[in-house]
Amino acid sequence: MAELGDYLKDREKDGLLRTLRPVVSRCNGRIVVEGKEYLDLSSNDYLGLSEHPLIKEACIKAVERFGSGSSASRLMTGDSELYHQLEERTAGFKNKEAALAFNSGYQANVGIISSLFGRGDAVFCDRLAHASIIDGILLSGVRLFRFQHNDATHLEKLLKDKRKDFKKCLIVTESVFSMDGDVAPLEELVRLKEKYDCSFMVDEAHATGVFGSSGAGIVEMTGLADKIDLIMGTFSKALGGFGAYLAASKEVVGYLVNTCRSFIYSTALPPSVIAGNLAALNVVQQEPWRRKQLLETSRCFRQGLKDAGVSTKGSSQIVPVMIGDNFKAISAAKELGRKGYWVLAVRPPTVPAGQARLRFSLSVYYSKETIQKLTDDIIALGI
Repeated sequence: MAELGDYLKDREKDGLLRTLRPVVSRCNGRIVVEGKEYLDLSSNDYLGLSEHPLIKEACIKAVERFGSGSSASRLMTGDSELYHQLEERTAGFKNKEAALAFNSGYQANVGIISSLFGRGDAVFCDRLAHASIIDGILLSGVRLFRFQHNDATHLEKLLKDKRKDFKKCLIVTESVFSMDGDVAPLEELVRLKEKYDCSFMVDEAHATGVFGSSGAGIVEMTGLADKIDLIMGTFSKALGGFGAYLAASKEVVGYLVNTCRSFIYSTALPPSVIAGNLAALNVVQQEPWRRKQLLETSRCFRQGLKDAGVSTKGSSQIVPVMIGDNFKAISAAKELGRKGYWVLAVRPPTVPAGQARLRFSLSVYYSKETIQKLTDDIIALGI
């Protein structure tokens, strides 16, 4: 297996090698790594709910009642009343008939797409969609067509040319993109879904908890829940927990319980995790100030960078600073690290070649003064 060592050497030479660095402690938006404290700008805990006292209390009570693990898959003895409560609440939260919980966003996307679509079908996918979506498509055996990022005109061109050649077709996108921080044109995509008789799936992983009047996401904000067949998302980002969900029709959920391999053949999430997710759904609706503050902080940060001529993208709590070169991105991350900021250089294959960047994930922990100092320190890098 000598080729494995050669691969790692090549990755390091190209500035693409990934390594693990354990976090010793985490509290109030700060982490300690190798004895040094940093402002954590790479976490998805956007609303700070992973440390919310009501959510932690719910987790502890579930451990005391049910134990530390679920002990089996849900189709054996790993099911519990907490799961059914969570799925009922999630369905209501997303304004759909039913919901199904998964162990992770990756398992959800891989399982959902490969169960519902197969040979003879086609999927039309945004070019910047998450790797889990791509892997689900590849596993399904469908024909894949990738449209230019957030480009409904290009999608329609593909649909006009290719839709007639396939039985079932799916359009799939993220609502808030994890690396660019921008928002999909859902209204335009719904129009094309209806015009060309396709199903439509939206990944709300980075929108759930942050957007919408009740925090249900971009789908809620645009009022399109009844037009979107498959609404997927996670409990592990703004909701501060773990796991994922699909909100859809009762028929779709029932079908997946019987066919979805990533659901059927996985041990159920621990009851403590499910209880925490349930509590998080309550908190996110009861404390709207968190998402309002987060989005205002993000707006000010992005605008401050733009005013200084720093290249950035998006309109959400995810703020990428575009650099381009892999080594320059690594160097910039190290310099900010010396100043106490934990921000990572995101490089290919996570982003396209030549688009290396610093990805800032903001949260409610940061004051205006902190964000202003961060902005000044980024500008001082001269990138």
